Amino acid sequence: MSLGFSTRAIHNGEEPDFREGASGDVAVPIHLSTTFARLKAGNPTAGYEYTRSLNPTRKALEEKLAALDGAKYGLAFSSGLAAASTLIISLLKAGDNVIGFDDLYGGTRRLLSNVFVNFNISVSYVDATVPENVEKAISPESRLIWIETPTNPLLKIADIRAIAAIAKKHGLILVVDNTFLSPYFQKPLELGADVVVYSTTKYIGGHSDVLGGSIVLNDKQLYEKIAYNQNAVGAVLSPFDSYLTLRGAKTLSVRMEQHQRNALALAEFLQKQKKVKRVLYPGLKEHPHHDIAVAQTSGFGGVLSFELEGTLEDAESFLSKLKLFSTAESLGGVESLVEIPAIMTHASVPKDVREINGISDTLIRVSVGIENTEDLMEDFRNALE
Repeated sequence: MSLGFSTRAIHNGEEPDFREGASGDVAVPIHLSTTFARLKAGNPTAGYEYTRSLNPTRKALEEKLAALDGAKYGLAFSSGLAAASTLIISLLKAGDNVIGFDDLYGGTRRLLSNVFVNFNISVSYVDATVPENVEKAISPESRLIWIETPTNPLLKIADIRAIAAIAKKHGLILVVDNTFLSPYFQKPLELGADVVVYSTTKYIGGHSDVLGGSIVLNDKQLYEKIAYNQNAVGAVLSPFDSYLTLRGAKTLSVRMEQHQRNALALAEFLQKQKKVKRVLYPGLKEHPHHDIAVAQTSGFGGVLSFELEGTLEDAESFLSKLKLFSTAESLGGVESLVEIPAIMTHASVPKDVREINGISDTLIRVSVGIENTEDLMEDFRNALE
């Protein structure tokens, strides 16, 4: 039976077990055991040996994560960067090249440019809003294309279909970080991507209380490579964190709708403010990539960025006047957050690179929560005044 998104979010991976001796749990229990006993030495009980290799709670989450993206396989990790690291270890070797979007999350860029460069893996950054730039950057050493869409923090949009066609033409693997929109608003695998990466800390977990990451994909051979290294490296999600992520995912659809409703209202409000230089939100018709966003997504998400007139001190002053928006890194939780990328999430990116990419000292990124819309707008209004 073909089930809708909300139904899959609630039921997949958590079907009650009615076999003799089972308890029929509606919510999957937290299996804290680190090891599993066997009746016979050579026969693991139900396939479980050691919780790093496989755990019932994590297995339930991985089934749910795959279902949300319409994927065959899902893997859960201890963080988004743990997922990214395991993916790179699984797919690349010394001498290989990655083509990356020039506006990647600072942590991803740090991982590629400052960590894996030590293992002779190079990165070529391009403006992937123009697919031709991606193709021009391909070299004989290129193996992987890594994009986010929308990007963090400039909300740029890449045409996944077009870049997927380029990747296929040249025999490359396309990885899409879909954290900002979640599988509710965008399904990169259906658009031609090979692998999708998430920080499940954000919208999938949704409550700012659990760290995690995931990979979903359809290719069995790639899955087996990544699953092998998930176990070998050991960067797996704990049973308790798996449980929290399972719980958060059940309300993903209703939360995403309210996140979007609030973000669009706030973006339209900010467009009218004299102290605001520009507003970046794909849901605005004025956004340069609005048409591509409409073509490949079913919504625009809950993150927006805007640039204030003035200096870094003015931006910090504005943040200090907000009452409902907490100044904090991360995004995707039910509560609203604000941050200044230049001195927070993207501080590890060199200043000259930030400025070239358009991340000024007065750029503010907003993760709009699910509070009452009018309350959030009033908070912004007061802080601007």
